[in-house]
Amino acid sequence: MKVFPVITAIVVCIALYFVVFERDTLFNFAGEQTADTQAGDAAQDTAAVVADSNAGVNVVAIHSVAQTIDSAVILRGRTEAARQVTVAAETSGLVISEPLRKGTFVQAGDQLCRLDAGTRQASLDEARARLAEARERVPEALAGVTEATARVREAEINLNAARRLSEDGFASETRLISAQATMESAQAGVQRANSAVASAQAGIQAAQAAVAAAQREIERLSIAAPFSGLLETDTTELGALMQTGSPCATIIQLDPIKLVGFVPETDVTKIATGATAGARLTTGQQVRGQVTFLSRSADELTRTFRVEVTVPNADQAISDGQTAEIIVAADGRTAHLIAQSALTLDDDGVLGVRTIDADNLVKFMPVTLLRDTAQGVWVTDLPETVDIITVGQEFVIDGVRVTPTFREAKG
Repeated sequence: MKVFPVITAIVVCIALYFVVFERDTLFNFAGEQTADTQAGDAAQDTAAVVADSNAGVNVVAIHSVAQTIDSAVILRGRTEAARQVTVAAETSGLVISEPLRKGTFVQAGDQLCRLDAGTRQASLDEARARLAEARERVPEALAGVTEATARVREAEINLNAARRLSEDGFASETRLISAQATMESAQAGVQRANSAVASAQAGIQAAQAAVAAAQREIERLSIAAPFSGLLETDTTELGALMQTGSPCATIIQLDPIKLVGFVPETDVTKIATGATAGARLTTGQQVRGQVTFLSRSADELTRTFRVEVTVPNADQAISDGQTAEIIVAADGRTAHLIAQSALTLDDDGVLGVRTIDADNLVKFMPVTLLRDTAQGVWVTDLPETVDIITVGQEFVIDGVRVTPTFREAKG
C-alpha cells in the first residue's frame, strides 16, 4: 500500500470538512489576514511619502560669491584723423616746384608748392627805396623845427624890446605892430615844421608797411605743410596757374588717431574724460587709448553724445575712416558669474534665477544681465553670497523644498 495517496486523501477530507462544516470560521480567518496585509502596505506607502516630502526635489546648485568686475560701455564707431586740412594758396602765380605724390610723409614746414615770384622782388626793392627816402626826410624836418623855434625866440625878443620902447615913447606904434606880426609868423613856422616832421614819420610808417607787404607776398610764394602728416592728394602740378584760394594739397595727421563713437543718453553718465578705452578694428587689430572728449550737447536727431578716444598710431597702421568697436571702461560693479543655462523666467516674463534659502526652499530672484562671456554670463542684483540652482530650476517653484547637490562655481 502506498503512503502518499493515503496522506493526500486525509488532507482532502480535512479541507472538505472545514469548507462544509466550518465555512464561517474559515472565511473569518482569511479576512483578518488580508486586512493585516493591506494595513501594512498602507503604512509603508505613508512612510515613503513622508520620507520623500522631507527629502525634497533633487536639484544641482552652486555656492556663488559676488565678484568685482570692470564695467564697460560698448560703442560702434570709426577712426578719424587727428587733423585734416586742405592747404590753399594765399596769392596767385605759376607753380615752379615738382609735385609731391599722395601718400608721401611730410614734416611740418616742408614746402609743398612753390610759385613764381614775378615782379614781387622789384616791388620789394621799390618799397625799401621809399623807406630809405622817407627816413632821409626826417632830419630835414627836424632841422626845420629847430630853425622855426629860433625864429620864434628872435621874434619874441624883438617884440619885448618894441613894447618897452613904445611904453617909454622911443618907438612908434607901427614898430610894435610889426614885431607882433613877426612873432605870429614865427609861431606859424614852428607849426609847419612840426607838421613836416609828422608827415616824414608817417611816410616812414607807410614805407615800412609797403616793405612788410612786399616781403609777406614773397613769403606766400612758398606753401608749406602746417603739421607733420601724410599727403592725401598730389600737390599741384608743375606749370599750373594758381589763384588765391586754389588748393595745393590735402594733408592728414594720423598720429595720434581718434576713435569716434556716439553714446546713448542712458549711458552718458558712465563715461568720463580720461577713462581707459580700447577698440577692435575690422582688421582684428586691438588698440588702447584714453577718452579725450565727451560732448555735452546731444545730437538733435539721434539724441546721442559724441565720444573721442585718442590712440597712438606711430606706425601709421590705422587709417582714417575704419570701422571700430569701442569699449570704454566704467566704474566697477559686483556681479555673479553663472552658466547661461541657469537663467529662467518667472510667470511675468522677468529674467532671473531660482535660489535656495537656509531652509532649502526655492525662491525666484530677478537679475540684470551685465555681460556675456565665453565662461558664462555676469549678472547683478543678487546678494553678496547666494545658492543658485543650475540644474532642475525649471521643475520647481517658489516655496518648494529641494535636496541640492552642490558643484563648484565658475571662477
